[in-house]
Amino acid sequence: MKVLLLSLVLVLVCAAQETPAEIDPSKVTGEWRTIYSAADNKEKIVEGGPLRCYNRKIECIDDCEYLSISFYVKLDGRCQFFSGVLKRQEGGVYFIEFAGANYLQIIHVSDNILVLYFENDDGEKITKLTEGCAKGTSFTQEEFQKYQQLNSERGIPNENVEHVIETDDCPP
Repeated sequence: MKVLLLSLVLVLVCAAQETPAEIDPSKVTGEWRTIYSAADNKEKIVEGGPLRCYNRKIECIDDCEYLSISFYVKLDGRCQFFSGVLKRQEGGVYFIEFAGANYLQIIHVSDNILVLYFENDDGEKITKLTEGCAKGTSFTQEEFQKYQQLNSERGIPNENVEHVIETDDCPP
């Protein structure tokens, strides 16, 4: 198990080195809504799935040394609020314990969209997933194409994209 976990960390570190230029911390901080989510194990992100998150706020602290995140997950149809402050590890990877061990990375940020990449280890299977977030309630066609490209680069099938905002009735 330790070998598997170490392998996962190494994969994420290598992936971090392939990402575009450094993430601009000033673009990260803000109120972000999850518009889309995609995973290689789609059952994790369908409505009612354990990794279908409704993001609310993401904040870079100390040049993104720490990442503060606030989000909801629906459990039994009810919105449950979660928040945490994550410390950046080598390779720009953050760790959060939620529905298993999650290694999170910001892989794209612009003025309107932010894309997070996760690898979730629930003890049985490792699931790769992305969350495409916006400061509004939608993506432009170009932003959606960028999101699909980022999924493809990580081996996540674009037919597994879920339009999460359609089921977001959690508080602001």
